[in-house]
Amino acid sequence: MGANNQILTNARLVLEDDIVHGSLVIKDGMIMAVERGLSTLPGAIDCAGDLLIPGLIELHTDNMEKYFQPRPKVSWPPRSAALAHDAQMAASGITTVFDAVSIGDVDDHSMRQNALHQMVEALTEINRNGMARVDHRLHLRCEVCHPDTLARFQSLADTPELGLVSLMDHSPGQRQFASFDAYRVYYKGKHGFDDASLDAFIERQQGFSTQYSSAYRKAISQACHERGLALASHDDATVEHVAESLEYGTKVAEFPTTLEAAKASHKNGMAVMMGAPNVVRGGSHSGNIAASELVRHGVLDILSSDYYPAALLDAVFQIAAMEGGYDLPRAVACASRNPAKAVGFDDRGRISEGLRADLIRVREVDGHPLVQRVWCAGKQVH
Repeated sequence: MGANNQILTNARLVLEDDIVHGSLVIKDGMIMAVERGLSTLPGAIDCAGDLLIPGLIELHTDNMEKYFQPRPKVSWPPRSAALAHDAQMAASGITTVFDAVSIGDVDDHSMRQNALHQMVEALTEINRNGMARVDHRLHLRCEVCHPDTLARFQSLADTPELGLVSLMDHSPGQRQFASFDAYRVYYKGKHGFDDASLDAFIERQQGFSTQYSSAYRKAISQACHERGLALASHDDATVEHVAESLEYGTKVAEFPTTLEAAKASHKNGMAVMMGAPNVVRGGSHSGNIAASELVRHGVLDILSSDYYPAALLDAVFQIAAMEGGYDLPRAVACASRNPAKAVGFDDRGRISEGLRADLIRVREVDGHPLVQRVWCAGKQVH
């Protein structure tokens, strides 16, 4: 039986609304059959009662950046950096990853700006030449208050891997930084500003926001609709923010900072995304709404590992175990079916006949999910 033609048996299959004891038949990278009970066919792989869940789909992670700059002022060769990141994705059970790269960092000399095109070129290279273990796509995070954002976006807008664009404004007084005190603490710590330098920086960023944000949101969202690209908001905090996002045709609400914004987004058909680290750590590191609170209100739709890939699978199982949480099929959907739907992928995200064989074999030990095997399009990648 070829590497892409396999039978997996004696597994607990996590389906859309149920968990069944059964077997899967994989042929040419696709799920050909989902069967209840054990397979007696020769060569069938015994999964020893482990769970089989769909491969995880990650819509927002900047994990790749740390491989391009493993230490301050240290740049790593692009292809090696991309491959190391790819290996970690596979080991974490992530079979489709939207690598988030930032356009318009507030620090014009940051690695994010200097290595922007290197990161895009490296991930597209390993994706197209067969070196990647998993399927890499591109997510452009557009800081709409930066003067160069629109031009940089336009230079990358037709990259074939591009599938998601998010609109952000991290200027003081906006969304995540509605509190000026929180803004001052964050940027003093991050950039080492003294009071005078920070005051000048705040004045500049506010001026940029006034001058560019509205025009750039409109231009970039229009370009996305023309290309069929999914659009995401970022850090919406109020019902007014959500209404603005809806006007632009936004499909994903990334990291809403309040229950009010999350409820409004969910009610109006936007998929609400929260960070898996928020779940694992028990709350937001920046003092915003806890993801577990959105689960209890039934308005969390998508999980993202954000900056810690292993958090994605951990968070799925924590949500399934928490009081007032989701059952396991619904929790799994937050990292598979729901993100797939949000970006228009109908060929993955579920265990179902005719879909890609993107799968994770998971064993629970002391309540912790351990990745045993990972398949991407039927090929074992971990």
